[in-house]
Amino acid sequence: MGFRAEALQHPDKPAIIMVESSETRSYGELSDRADQYANFFRQQGLKTGDSIAFTLENCPEFYAICFGALRAGLYYTALSTYLSPAESQYIVEDCGAGIYICSTKFNTRAAELGKILSKEVRLFSLGGDIPGYLSIEDEVSTMPAEPISDETKGQDLLYSSGTTGQPKGVKIELTGESPESLPDNTQAIVRLYGFSADTVYLSPAPLYHAAPLRFNLVTLLLGGTSVIMRRFDPAAALEAIEKYRCTHSQWVPTMFIRMLKLPEAERQKHDVSSMLVAIHAAAPCPIPVKERMIDWWGPVIHEYYAGTEGSGFCAVASEDWLVHKGTVGRPLYGAVHTVDEDGNELGAGQTGTIYFSGGTDFEYLNDADKTRTAYNAKGWSTLGDVGFMDDDGFLYLTDRKAYMIISGGVNIYPQESEDVLVMHPRVTDAAVFGVPDEEMGEQVKAVIQLIDHAEQGPDMASELIAYCRDHLSAIKCPKSVDFIEELPRHATGKLYKRLLRDQYWAADAKSS
Repeated sequence: MGFRAEALQHPDKPAIIMVESSETRSYGELSDRADQYANFFRQQGLKTGDSIAFTLENCPEFYAICFGALRAGLYYTALSTYLSPAESQYIVEDCGAGIYICSTKFNTRAAELGKILSKEVRLFSLGGDIPGYLSIEDEVSTMPAEPISDETKGQDLLYSSGTTGQPKGVKIELTGESPESLPDNTQAIVRLYGFSADTVYLSPAPLYHAAPLRFNLVTLLLGGTSVIMRRFDPAAALEAIEKYRCTHSQWVPTMFIRMLKLPEAERQKHDVSSMLVAIHAAAPCPIPVKERMIDWWGPVIHEYYAGTEGSGFCAVASEDWLVHKGTVGRPLYGAVHTVDEDGNELGAGQTGTIYFSGGTDFEYLNDADKTRTAYNAKGWSTLGDVGFMDDDGFLYLTDRKAYMIISGGVNIYPQESEDVLVMHPRVTDAAVFGVPDEEMGEQVKAVIQLIDHAEQGPDMASELIAYCRDHLSAIKCPKSVDFIEELPRHATGKLYKRLLRDQYWAADAKSS
C-alpha cells in the first residue's frame, strides 16, 4: 500500500510501538511529522542531494527524521550513540551534513561536539536544551504538515562500524524516484521474507545500524508495525514477541546466545508461535547455537550475508541450512566469486576472498583509495571476508581476511575456535586472534568474557584450552587465555577485535 497511503486510509494504525514504555506513534502522526521535517529541511535551505546527520537513541522521532529526509531527497547519516565528540566530528563533517541533530540523552558529548564542529553545520537538540543548540521541536512544530512540492527519494549514507579501521561512508547514488518506491533488490528481500502491511516487526538492535534502520523502514513503507526495543534484553524480547504477536524480527548471534542461556523456565513460559521469520546476520553464528534456536522456535530462522555497501545479498532458510550447516546462503542478487591472492577465481571447496559481481555499485565517501581497493580488475567488489562455495552453490564464511592468523606458515581462521568456546557453559563471549610469537610469528590467543568474572584464573584458562582441543585440532586452539569483564562488541554484534589485538602487538613492540 505504501507509507503515505496507509497514513491517509488508516491514520490511527500503529506505525511504531516502543516496547519499554508502550509509547505508540500512529501512521497519521508519523506521516504528518515527516512532512513537517521535510518542510523544515527546505526552509533551512537544504536541497536534493544535501546531507543531514543525527545521534539519537531508539525512539519514534528517529523515523520521523528519516522519512522527512527521505521525502526531501536528502542523504541522512545516523551516528552510533557510542562515539566520542572527535569521532562524531569526523563523520558529521565527512558526510557534509548541513544539519546535525542530537538527543539530550547525549548532551555532555553534544555540547563538546558543538565546540569543535565546523561553523557551517547548524546544530539542533531533541528532547530539551543543549548549550549551543536550537530546539528541533520548536523549529519543526511551526512547519506545515503537508508534502513539499519537490518530493524525491533520499538515501541513507551510513558509515562502516570501523572494526578494522577508520569508518567510511557508503554512498549510493540518488535515483530520483518517489520516496515510496522500493529498489529491485529490496523488493526481492520483501518477497523472500514475506513483509507486508500485516507484518509486526520486532527490532531489538540500535536503529543507527544499517540492518535495523532499513528493515524498519521497509516495514513502515509497506504499512506494517515496528515494535522497537530501546535496548536488547533477552527476557523482555521474548515477552514482546508474545505481547505484540510479532511476525518478523532480526537478531545477531550474541542475542541468540543470551536467550538460550536464560533459565529453561523463563524461555518456555513465553509463546513465540507468532514468529514467522526470525532473521540473523552481522556476525558468524556458531552451528550449535543455530541448531538450538531452530529446535526451539522451529524452522523460522533465516540468515543472510550482505553489507551496508549493498553489493550483493546471500540468504538461506532453516531447511536448506540444516542440509548445509554453516552456510550463509546462496546469492539472492549479485553473483558470488571466491578469488585467490593472484586474482584467479577458485572452484568449489577452495578458500579465497569473497567478491560480488552484478550487484549495486557503491563508493566510500571521500576515500577513492578504499573504493578502488574494494574492486578488482574485473569490477567485482569485496567486503574483505574469506570463504568458499560448495558444489551446490552455498557460500561459507571462514573469517575476515584481516583476522587470519599465520602461525609457523599455517593460515588459521579464529572463527572456528570462537564458535567452540562460546558453547562452554561458563562463557558469555570469546575473541580469538593472533599475538606475537618469536618462533612461530604468531600464536593463537583467546580473550574470554565469563558469565561470572570471579571464576577467572589459570584453572579456568586450562579448562577452556582443553575444551577447545576436545573439538578442534590443537593448532586452531588458543595457546593462552586472558579474561575480560566485557568484550568490546558493537551493539549490532560485531566484535571490535582490532582493539584487543592492537593492545598485545603494541605491548610487544614496547618491550622489544
